[in-house]
Amino acid sequence: MEGLTSFLPFIAIFAVMYFFMIAPQMKRAKQEKKFASALKRGDKIITKSGMHGKILDLNDKDNSCVIETLAGKIKFDRSAISMEMSKKLNAPETKK
Repeated sequence: MEGLTSFLPFIAIFAVMYFFMIAPQMKRAKQEKKFASALKRGDKIITKSGMHGKILDLNDKDNSCVIETLAGKIKFDRSAISMEMSKKLNAPETKK
């Protein structure tokens, strides 16, 4: 019984770490993967580096997309697209 009680704090620490760190990170990764797979032509997006553009073409072979910007066309990996900023960009504007 003493052996179990000595490991109880470690088990509690692991449980807290799981519920506050690991589980939310796994949920976020799943959401980002779903967002990247739901992209379609014509979507206005913002990359994680801050570049604005519109999706011209999607390539499922190498998981990339071609984005049209003011400077021209650029090929990006789908994981380089910011989920939060792109959702804000495509959200309907509300009048104040």
